[in-house]
Amino acid sequence: MTDTARREVLNRVREEKTKFIRLQFIDLFGTVKCVTITNEKLEEALQRGVWFDGSSIEGFARICESDMYLMPDPSTYAPIPWVEGRDTEARLICDVYTPDGKPFKGDSRYVLKRAVKEAADMGFQFMVGPEVEFFLFKRVDGKPIPVTHDVGGYFDNSPLDLASEVRKHVIYALNKMGMEVETCHHEVATGQHEIDTLYDEALRTADKTVTLKEVVKAISSSHNLHATFMPKPIFRQNGSGMHIHQSLYDKKTGKNVFYDGNDEYQISRIAKHFLAGQLRHIKAMTAILNPTINSYKRLVAGYEAPVYICWGRTNRSALIRIPQFLAGREDSARAEIRSPDPSCNPYLALAVMLKAGLEGIKNESELPPAVEEDVYDLTAADLDQKQIDTLPGSLIDALEAFKKDEVIREALGDHMFDRFLYAKQAEWEDYRINVTDWEMKRYFEIT
Repeated sequence: MTDTARREVLNRVREEKTKFIRLQFIDLFGTVKCVTITNEKLEEALQRGVWFDGSSIEGFARICESDMYLMPDPSTYAPIPWVEGRDTEARLICDVYTPDGKPFKGDSRYVLKRAVKEAADMGFQFMVGPEVEFFLFKRVDGKPIPVTHDVGGYFDNSPLDLASEVRKHVIYALNKMGMEVETCHHEVATGQHEIDTLYDEALRTADKTVTLKEVVKAISSSHNLHATFMPKPIFRQNGSGMHIHQSLYDKKTGKNVFYDGNDEYQISRIAKHFLAGQLRHIKAMTAILNPTINSYKRLVAGYEAPVYICWGRTNRSALIRIPQFLAGREDSARAEIRSPDPSCNPYLALAVMLKAGLEGIKNESELPPAVEEDVYDLTAADLDQKQIDTLPGSLIDALEAFKKDEVIREALGDHMFDRFLYAKQAEWEDYRINVTDWEMKRYFEIT
């Protein structure tokens, strides 16, 4: 952190008459946590950090090693616009450090920074753009109920899309926080919406994604609505995904190294190696990209979510798709990975995606042939002949692949890998022994 960056933040706080600053950090599951300080304490926080007890934060430290401190990142300073009219507030996203001044290995931001550095050492910058989907539900007496806010469908406008004003207020808030939105629209299912942020470097994109989720929840609540990023909240409706567009840029020239105009798909050998690495490690990555029990209710055939491990261009049933782009827009060459959902920790998701892709480049992994037909129409014999495998069908299946993958362990580091595996195995065990409403309806009277 430079003195210039510190002064710029302090000047903004004075100019905007900001009274409180939320020092935010991210837990194991991607949830935003914060410590609030007053403006009088900000200069010291920027210079020395702020101490906190990490023993109660998911995935952080044991009680015997709980002392840590937060170092604010000045580039993340942003006003919090939905508290206007009261004491003005702002936020700073922080990195977490141990008492000896080293980055904390359980800090999600640090995990992604490490992967980004590896890419930089190879001469690359990882550029990404997520499509974040979510549902809006009604509230009655302040409590959310399982009834969607509208009856709109894909790209519908008002009056069917009653949430167009909510989305606009979200965009206004994001703009005030320094974030640009590329597009927003109603999605396929009733009450379902999508907001896409601009293509950006991986760390900034992860920061933007957690900010977007926070803003959506806050603005929706102000409209007496409940926003959820749960992957599959409604049975027999499309679930919410978080498709991520990705490419690598050359650090020196700024050129998109995924582009090759002489290739049938207009993607380079580097891109093919990168995608081959992701396909090779996708089963283990799925535990990070789809980290909840509910995630696997979305990853089923028939609801626009991928099931089969393959790639293609026009094929929207493929796990990885190569979108078309206009002539003269070579920098738009990219690959869209369609399996992630918005319940994931975006820092960890981008870290494992990048690490797997870089391993593909290092090993010059060969990308299998593209699949352009609808994979859902293929027979079992067809799938076997084309050697098309499937994604894990449940969280425990994903965890089985996860715990055997040394590349994904290296991406996360031992601390984060072990904490994540332990927490998710406990989540699965709790689910496994729980008696559900479905079981009571199915078995209670007939057995």
